[in-house]
Amino acid sequence: MNKREFLKSSGAIVAGSMISRLAPAQQQPAPRENWAGNITYSTDHVHTPANVDEVREVVKSCSKLRALGSRHSFNRIADSTQNQISLQHLDQIEIDEMARTVRVGAGIKYGQLAPVIDARGFALHNLASLPHIPVAGAIATATHGSGIHNGNLATAVRALEIVTASGDVIQLSRDKDDEQFLGAVVGLGAVGVVTRVTLDLLPTFQVAQTVYQDLNFDQIAHNFDAIFGAGYSVSLFTDWQHHQATQVWIKRKLQPGEKHEPAKKFYGATRATEKLHPITGHPAESCTEQMSVPGPWYERLPHFKMNFTPSSGRELQTEYLVPREHGYQAILAVEKLRDQITPHLFVTELRTIAADNLWMSTAYQRDSLAIHFTWKPEWETVKQILPQIEAQLKPFAPRPHWAKLFTIPPAQLQSQYTRLAEFKAMLKRQDAAGKFRNQFLETNLYQT
Repeated sequence: MNKREFLKSSGAIVAGSMISRLAPAQQQPAPRENWAGNITYSTDHVHTPANVDEVREVVKSCSKLRALGSRHSFNRIADSTQNQISLQHLDQIEIDEMARTVRVGAGIKYGQLAPVIDARGFALHNLASLPHIPVAGAIATATHGSGIHNGNLATAVRALEIVTASGDVIQLSRDKDDEQFLGAVVGLGAVGVVTRVTLDLLPTFQVAQTVYQDLNFDQIAHNFDAIFGAGYSVSLFTDWQHHQATQVWIKRKLQPGEKHEPAKKFYGATRATEKLHPITGHPAESCTEQMSVPGPWYERLPHFKMNFTPSSGRELQTEYLVPREHGYQAILAVEKLRDQITPHLFVTELRTIAADNLWMSTAYQRDSLAIHFTWKPEWETVKQILPQIEAQLKPFAPRPHWAKLFTIPPAQLQSQYTRLAEFKAMLKRQDAAGKFRNQFLETNLYQT
């Protein structure tokens, strides 16, 4: 998804789906791309089953298969040379008020789910910056929002329904399956085809969002946790110039009836007097409400409004998670490359994520700082810059976002996941023939 074009436009309409409903698969009339346009998929065979029984038939009929979500991956994690399966028609939502959970079909997107559960008095613990991504794809890649005390989106998973390589349906839950569950949640599409996800719910809540401008990085050196812990969710944006964050977005959770009066200054940064876009100078109509105006959690935790349909656009994205305890040092390390980075950058976002115990999560057993780059569509140059950034971050053991662009060597990547051997053993038990393995997984998980 192109954040820049999404944010500039006032609700552009996607002109038709590139995936027709195919069972069995049929050839598409044109090359199929991801949203960013930097990936052309290697097959035109896409299955779009209507229910779990049809998913089982598709899985049994294919020797190679990868699940395809909303095409928001910037690398080839969802690619296949033979078959892909879209779960877009699995769109059920079932709320269990007594258990405080919601069970959703794998095709449900957060933007669809949030208003439904809010109307019943519930909320999710967090959301990503863009709401137009499906639950199943987000959890499979450890996609996250922000907040020192908030785990990534996968940490809300209570249970999974998965169609395995044999076509069988298995149920895994946090309460009953312990280690196998922890290995399967961030499954990278390799465990099987996830058909339903059960998520924990919270009571609904209100959030007020305040934006500040021009925070000197020196303030982060002395007040890292105070700055990133100043709200329920906090994001810093920078272009890496002038040793500063150009904007600080603070999303504060409000108690019922609470009125929030934000200070005019925040560690030397100045409170904005108008609504702002993360990319300085861009129109802010599609950004969620700011100026400390209270609103429902799902209309404030994302950076961008849910009722704005994103257009297909052109950008690249990269993200690295490093231990939060080394966050400021990592920022300074990247800043040394500012003159190489800035000419090719739309914006960088800095966020925090709480540690979890999900085996393949980028925040596995460490509180993290995420350093995210939204690049201009200049891959030939960007791919020369990424190894330089990765070299600067290497002392901090960076873990790249599974669905974004990186050039970290496989051996280095594998060394960051202490449960990788157990994860691969689980895959061998569930999928001995490698039905769900593609070149991305072969390279990054198996190549030595």
